[in-house]
Amino acid sequence: MTRTWLRWLPAAAVPAVIAAGALAGSLPASAGDPLPPKTPEQVLQLIAQHREPALSGTLEQSSALGLPELPKTGAGSAPSGTAWLELLTGPHTARVYRDGPDNARVQVMDRLAERNAIRHGNDVWFYNSKDNTAAHAQLPANDAGDTGRHSAGSDVTATPDQLAAMLLAKIEPGTDVAVGADVQVAGRPAYNLVLTPKSDATLVGSIAVAVDGQTGLPLGVEIKARGQSDPAFRVAYTSLTLGAPDASVFTFTPPPGATVEEIPVKEHKHGNDAGNATAPAAKDRAGKPAVTGSGWDSVVEFPAGTAGPASDATALLEQATVPVQGGRLLSTALVNVLVLDDGRVVAGSVPLERLQAAAAQK
Repeated sequence: MTRTWLRWLPAAAVPAVIAAGALAGSLPASAGDPLPPKTPEQVLQLIAQHREPALSGTLEQSSALGLPELPKTGAGSAPSGTAWLELLTGPHTARVYRDGPDNARVQVMDRLAERNAIRHGNDVWFYNSKDNTAAHAQLPANDAGDTGRHSAGSDVTATPDQLAAMLLAKIEPGTDVAVGADVQVAGRPAYNLVLTPKSDATLVGSIAVAVDGQTGLPLGVEIKARGQSDPAFRVAYTSLTLGAPDASVFTFTPPPGATVEEIPVKEHKHGNDAGNATAPAAKDRAGKPAVTGSGWDSVVEFPAGTAGPASDATALLEQATVPVQGGRLLSTALVNVLVLDDGRVVAGSVPLERLQAAAAQK
């Protein structure tokens, strides 16, 4: 499980670390609606059996990671390439619409604006009403069913089932898995699957996944830091309607006066082309992150250049990081990210000393 977790942290959460406001969250299940008892294995099987959902609902996300509030405008505000960092500070509300693997829409509601990510077939749109800008990508035909790399909401916010899939991909011996007391999420009774690391060195205390008792759909995810009683990160439905939304919500036309950018998307290569596959494959291998250690104590290292051009992120790094020996540290309740002076990025749910020791081995 840990390698999936660590890959997700710098990518989804440092876009979601790893994703207290008006969060309704998980409540104890009503005594009048008990769920049939299930073992952890049976709850995991229930999750595995759920299919790509057709639904509409409201998500609430809250983060208490210890990151500073970042400015929305002006010097130091998040550029487009690092706007995900702002989603990790404070509460956020999003409307979610899904109908199978190729139709999805996520609307992140800001105070006076909203951000939209829409996928309809092979068309993907991103729109920000604050500055009336849009970006469009046309996915290659052979990527029509590939939701992992081109999910419409993946760069805006992640739904509980998407996060749960990442976290549950590999449950290893270093994790205790249990079923806690039933909970209610968005008015639906749910099993409470709890993952607890056995290691006492990791920053992660526990992960709880609320699993719909009827469909197996994960309805909420909350992550607690070691020694803390309140979640450091939580995302859950506060309202949910199962069934296909109106098809019109998946169509998008830029408003008048919008600035539209076309994003080129390279066609995915499957590696069967004997002529030109060797060089790109070698380049991909060279650029892959290296993982040291095992279990919850693992550390992932990304090669120099991972953080992107300095002009894109310098102001944000100055605000969100502190200088330490060998580089700058982005420290949160759940993960530490060390940006080294030589450009490498080392991350893990471990103390700074563990990151520095791993970096020194290279």
